[in-house]
Amino acid sequence: MEVLLANPRGFCAGVDRAIEIVERALETLGPPIYVRHEVVHNRFVVETLRGKGAVFVEELKDVPDGAVVIFSAHGVSRAVREEARQRRLKVLDATCPLVTKVHLEVVRNSREGLETILVGHRGHPEVAGTMGQCDEGGGTIHLVETVADARAVRVRDPARLAFVTQTTLSVDDTADIVAVLERRFPGIRRPRKDDICYATQNRQNAVKQLVGTCDLILIVGSRNSSNSNRLLEIALKRGVEAHLIDGAAEIKRRWLDGKRRIGLSAGASAPETLVQAVVAELQSRGAHRIGEVAGIEETVTFPLPKELRPGGDLA
Repeated sequence: MEVLLANPRGFCAGVDRAIEIVERALETLGPPIYVRHEVVHNRFVVETLRGKGAVFVEELKDVPDGAVVIFSAHGVSRAVREEARQRRLKVLDATCPLVTKVHLEVVRNSREGLETILVGHRGHPEVAGTMGQCDEGGGTIHLVETVADARAVRVRDPARLAFVTQTTLSVDDTADIVAVLERRFPGIRRPRKDDICYATQNRQNAVKQLVGTCDLILIVGSRNSSNSNRLLEIALKRGVEAHLIDGAAEIKRRWLDGKRRIGLSAGASAPETLVQAVVAELQSRGAHRIGEVAGIEETVTFPLPKELRPGGDLA
């Protein structure tokens, strides 16, 4: 049995930044540090930070007055920011800059009086935050999840319309939906740049490389991780057995029976330590060759908030 590791895999620049923000805040100020929503969607990461003193809450009402609160990598609505301001909470913003870029597109559309269509998954915190940017200037935002939604959505004026997308969606699924929107609304304004983030695209392409040569794909990532689920879907839609696992302990013996080559990748919020633990587990179950597929080398980095840089308020 052989194991092939996808490249790139695991942490992206936005996730690295978000985790470092929480860790630096804990080191500088000491616990507790409050984090609104899971800072990234990975159970291992969240539990590790919780063990260091991070307190994860879903709403700001659970944060004491005057405390430090960190906004997760998924971003928040304008209403949440205003609530934090009114309560004089000290905010550290771990929103991924690529999500912020989508927020700014929505705000710009709203100020120009355009309706915006957001292609995304209802209930995901990134979508909730993006929907919450459209609250001024007379703009309206519509959520479209499927091709059927794209065919059914009603707008006031097709000539004053734009769309954006959730950053962690499948490129293929998004393309189908966007094609319907552009057919129905030929004048719809596209984002200035593709909203699918570089890390999502790169990890999807890497899994597509594995699918052609592997008879089992394992994706390390948590169930609530959108980008990890999209990696899983890529394999399943191509007819390859695939499973999403939080770690090595979830591997089932029956998955490995008769398998010659196992492809292994990880969502953008899953740490490499979990990947290596899976590799070790597969070796203990008979894997005798471990290889790495060549892929794009990612060099993107995002700066920390000014408060955490040298000379900042918290540094």
